Amino acid sequence: MTALVLVGMSVREVEASDRLHTAARSHDGTVAFLQLGEPSLHRELTRLADGGVEHLTLVGVSLGTLAPATSWLRRIASHWWREWPRDRPVIEVATAMVRNDLDLDPVLDVTRPIKGTEAPLSSAAWQEVPGHRHQVLVCRGPRCTALGSDRSAEAFALELMRLEQDDDDVLITQTGCQFPCNHAPVVSVQPDDVWYGGVDPEAARLISHEHLVHHRPVEANRLSRRTQEKSS
Repeated sequence: MTALVLVGMSVREVEASDRLHTAARSHDGTVAFLQLGEPSLHRELTRLADGGVEHLTLVGVSLGTLAPATSWLRRIASHWWREWPRDRPVIEVATAMVRNDLDLDPVLDVTRPIKGTEAPLSSAAWQEVPGHRHQVLVCRGPRCTALGSDRSAEAFALELMRLEQDDDDVLITQTGCQFPCNHAPVVSVQPDDVWYGGVDPEAARLISHEHLVHHRPVEANRLSRRTQEKSS
């Protein structure tokens, strides 16, 4: 028994899950996600193996520019494969990712089996908490995503790279709903406790330059936040 799984590689594919499911159905396949979406790749591999599938083909899907490389798909699939306690299915991974056209046929011709020798999930490079001075929390809840927070996250990443700011300067983290949805797309900056609304790509670039590099919050997009003291 064989199976095909399209794997969304980033948060953007989670938002476009209907498109992925349509593309998968056209090839009698299913969908899983590398991060944030359900089912996770681990869960889908387990389900298929429990169902007796002996040969799996995994195809990564990236509809944007911030997805991790295909090597991460191999790494995570290999981790599952090494840990699987029963007869292991053959797992092949496409060496190229599907892009916006969701055309599967070209990538199905370029697959390589995993061998279990791929890099593990842990690394000395990921042992320490980054020494960042700011953490930018980009909301990827349903409303913010619908109003373009994926493009905002991309703009932050590209502008901070241009400004030569790495993870030891500014750490960008995409989150679930942060709550003031009427102001979507919402971004908060910690430890400054500064919240922003209406953060389109232009605002993201401005916040990167003014706040994250020069420590001047951008008042035009800033949201007020009140705290409520509870009586003892």
